[in-house]
Amino acid sequence: MKYASVPEMLRAVGGCLEPKNGGVKVTNPERLRGECIDDLVYTAVFGDQETAAAARWLVWQAAWELGVQSTSIDALYQARAREEYDGATVPAVNVRGMAYDTARALVRAARTKNCGAFIFELARSEMGYTFQTCEEYATVVTAASIREGHQGPIFIQGDHYQANAKKYAADPDKEIDGLRTLIREAVAAGYGNIDIDTSTLVDLGPERLDEQQRHNYERCAELARLVRQLEPPGVTISIGGEIGEVGKHNSTVAELKAYLDGFNRLWDGGRGLSKVSVQTGTSHGGVVLPDGSIAKVKIDFDTLRELGNVAREYGLGGAVQHGASTLPAEAFGNFPNVGTLEVHLATEFQNIAFDSGHFPKALKDEVNQWCRENCADEAKEGETDEQFVYKTRKKVWGPFKHEVWNLDSATKSQVFQALDDKFEFLYDQLGVTNTRPLLDKHIQPAKISKPQPESLKGAAS
Repeated sequence: MKYASVPEMLRAVGGCLEPKNGGVKVTNPERLRGECIDDLVYTAVFGDQETAAAARWLVWQAAWELGVQSTSIDALYQARAREEYDGATVPAVNVRGMAYDTARALVRAARTKNCGAFIFELARSEMGYTFQTCEEYATVVTAASIREGHQGPIFIQGDHYQANAKKYAADPDKEIDGLRTLIREAVAAGYGNIDIDTSTLVDLGPERLDEQQRHNYERCAELARLVRQLEPPGVTISIGGEIGEVGKHNSTVAELKAYLDGFNRLWDGGRGLSKVSVQTGTSHGGVVLPDGSIAKVKIDFDTLRELGNVAREYGLGGAVQHGASTLPAEAFGNFPNVGTLEVHLATEFQNIAFDSGHFPKALKDEVNQWCRENCADEAKEGETDEQFVYKTRKKVWGPFKHEVWNLDSATKSQVFQALDDKFEFLYDQLGVTNTRPLLDKHIQPAKISKPQPESLKGAAS
């Protein structure tokens, strides 16, 4: 249910938590996880402005009381740079649609596999079409962690905080200022991890690699400096850079060195980048064939290994692979074998939801028709309807957020059983099963505080 006001919400949750001394006291953890958290997160997403803000704060404070701790993965990646562990590739999962239930499935599978090394992430572009702000997203994945009984660190990541090349060419300061605003919102929301993607600004015109990468490393260093200025006490936010725009030509060692050398010349000491994303043959969402299926993609794992080794020579944790979720199942075991630090996964989970056979047919037909009517300007000549719908249906998650959130429990159970299985498979293949002890050794979260909303202060008193 959705609470209509802050007083109503406080009365309803009074048996399991209460605001106290500027924080929250959880009086009945079992009831909070079993009865109250669903309604709190629903209100946090769909409630009016005042009540939603209060619900988000209550979820955040209750999480810390229960040991659900949003933090940075940087200390783990520093350990990887020192070669203190290997054979584990951290999955970073973009939670687009059915966000609460998808995040629950991710946590549920992690508990089954004793996995601590996994990341919730959301890209700048995804925020727009899924209608999720940083604050909402942080609340949803935190609530999902509470609901599934998780205890320990969670990692929330801003993915592809990307500069638009055309907009940058027209007005560089305005485009970068938009990224500054987004970084401020992410840090305020409690994100401990931010990936800065200025690889779109690489200019292949100049002959010298340093000149090609100059706008990339200069702007990344500038934005990374802002992250360091904003980070909460006791937190070293994990900052990622990028050299190869996904879907373009494969990255090279020379490009990576030019980028990192340029970044380091501008860096004024202290912890810099945690990792760097590279391109080795994938594309976001995969390559769609005329029948709507996905073409097989061959990743250059030798290059990925080499780039990761070079990144560690510079003190980074290693290289990151984007756009990998639609790869064949047998490919995932290669990532830890070649020392890949992190892999980003998104579209396949959306495909499972839509195409598993359990998504309601009438709603799926409505979703497909919405794509035809609202994304017609994205159609390309010679493209089949299957190709068009496949590439545009990610944009339905925002307009249909209420409908998919409220699917009946039987439908959700069927859809998310398939997702549970997929996540468990990925944890095994990526070598992150039984990584809770690794996190206990390296990650020591510092509490990230948020100001209490005025509406809650008044109602509580």
